[in-house]
Amino acid sequence: MDRLIYTAMTGASQTLHRQAAVAHNLANVSSTGYRAEEHRLRAVQVQSNALDKGLATRAFAVDASTHTDYTPGPMMITGRPLDIAVQGPGWIAVQLPDGSEAYTRNGSFEINVNGIVQTRTGLTVQGTDDGPIAIPPEVKLSVGVDGTISALPETGAQNTASVIGRVKLVNPPVADLERGEDGLFRLRDQSAALSDGRVTVAAGSLEGSNVNPAEQMVTMISLARQFEMQMKMLSTADANDRAATQILSSR
Repeated sequence: MDRLIYTAMTGASQTLHRQAAVAHNLANVSSTGYRAEEHRLRAVQVQSNALDKGLATRAFAVDASTHTDYTPGPMMITGRPLDIAVQGPGWIAVQLPDGSEAYTRNGSFEINVNGIVQTRTGLTVQGTDDGPIAIPPEVKLSVGVDGTISALPETGAQNTASVIGRVKLVNPPVADLERGEDGLFRLRDQSAALSDGRVTVAAGSLEGSNVNPAEQMVTMISLARQFEMQMKMLSTADANDRAATQILSSR
């Protein structure tokens, strides 16, 4: 009887975790550069310290891993000079408050009061020299396909554009990446990835979320039915246990 309880109890618990992941995906349908995530479960046998290990048939359902869907999202044209979208594989490097490096596909940038290019959340955009990119005042900006930011003076001679800096674009193996609680990706060994000249960007565009709302809603409904089935199994196990107890007590 306890074999059924182990399976149903842990299955119901982990199904709730998967529902939370699907709800998180649905909440980020309109988030720029968001990558959908999926929790994958597996069965793990219950370990016993007893000399007679008689629990080989008892198993827990546990969250084995979190899978990330790296499929590119749709391109949205904005026309803003500091909106860039990575084309194909690749990431934009940003600097975290602690000085470490993280990676994002959200290329919606702005200039702070000090003239530094940063994300909408205030993180500094890394340059290829591992430093920030400073923008001089009163210039028109343009971004090349390789992430190079050029400036054209708004006054005086406007026929010569000067290169200000280049956004650090990287493309580490996805197996080496892990998602943080802030939604940014990092290398598992906490090191900094090298610049990759093969990564290209499209200026005046942003990449949308790759979440498929219809697919996520179907998954949510399926998980709700799974949870109901597992709870019914627990009720059935309890009813069977009560019936067996009555039979034994009557003897």
